Order: sequence, then C-alpha cells, then structure tokens
Amino acid sequence: MKAYLSSTLHVIGQTILMPCLIVLIALIIVALWQVGDILVETFKERKKMKEDVPKLLRKIHHGGKEHIRETIEGSMLLNRQKQALFELIDSKDMARPSLEALAERLLATEQEKYEKTISITDLVAKLGPMFGLLGTLIPLGPGIVALGKGDTAFLASSIGIAFDTTIAGMLGASIALVISSIRKRWYNGYMVSLESIMECILEEVAPDVRK
Repeated sequence: MKAYLSSTLHVIGQTILMPCLIVLIALIIVALWQVGDILVETFKERKKMKEDVPKLLRKIHHGGKEHIRETIEGSMLLNRQKQALFELIDSKDMARPSLEALAERLLATEQEKYEKTISITDLVAKLGPMFGLLGTLIPLGPGIVALGKGDTAFLASSIGIAFDTTIAGMLGASIALVISSIRKRWYNGYMVSLESIMECILEEVAPDVRK
C-alpha cells in the first residue's frame, strides 16, 4: 500500500512538471508585459500629470461654482479623473446627501480600477516563488534516484532544471513586486488628490448646512 501511494505521488509530481514550466514561462511573459505597460503609463499619463492640487483647490474656491468645469477642464489631471469630476459637477442640482453618495461611488469605481490593475502583478509576485519552488523540487527526486544509480548526467540535467525554475520564479516575482509597489504609491496619491478635489467641489456646489 505504501509503495502504491508513493508511486502515485511520484507520477503526479512528474506529471505536473511540464504544466509548472509552462506557468513559469507565462508568469515571466506577464511580468515583462507589465514592465512595458508601466513604461507606457509613465510617459503617457504620469509625466503629463503635473497638477498642483492645493493650487487647483484654491482656483476652484476662488472661481466659484459657475467656473468649476472650466477649471477642471484646464487642469493637468488624468483624463479619467476629469471624467469622474465632470460626472459629479453635472449632478450639482442634486441634494448634498445624493452628491456625497455619488462621490463615494465614483471614488469606489476608481479604486476598483486601480486594484484590478495592481492585482495582476500581485498575483505574479505570489505565484512566481510557488511555481519556482515546485519546479525546483520536482526534478530533484528523479535526480537523486539517478545519483544512486551512478547516472550523473541525468542528475546534472535535473539540477539544471531546478536552478532554472528557481531563477525564473524569483525573477518574475521580483519584477512584479517592484511594479506593484510603484503603482500602489502612484494610485494612492491619485485617490487622495481626487477625494480632496471632490470634497472641494461639494463645498462649492452644495455647502454642508450642518457646519
């Protein structure tokens, strides 16, 4: 019984080696794709966003609610931030509680978009070491058996696969982790800025009478 179970586990382990290698290659490809994606994001959006938020808040306050849309249009905010703010501005005839609810929904939508983007690299950062470890351990079993039989060539081949998979898994995870860290810092700043601007707009178009 013990021999049967051991043989079954061995077959399963060796069977998943090829899928493990395929997944590792896919993770590397995704990590490299994300490098290109963040470079595009840097030059297409990040470098263009040079808006001084405190200065923009003062412009909104001094310009009055009649010129809020023009002020936002002329700012250097991201296009998706402008669209969210325009949706809030276009609903200025609603009551304050409704506007606050709308602002919360818009913020939640933005947050969800950012989290969806970050989740890709977060997943690669988590899966990379796991599949790298799998790819390391699976070939070592047959390699050790081959060593006992004096087949050093097969042992060398198994160790080579083990090292390659470890490197691939850690490389993909490292790249993804760096990208996730950069994006989390960026997106946190975007959310703080957007929330501050929305609060300023709410105060202009629908002052809180409770204050």
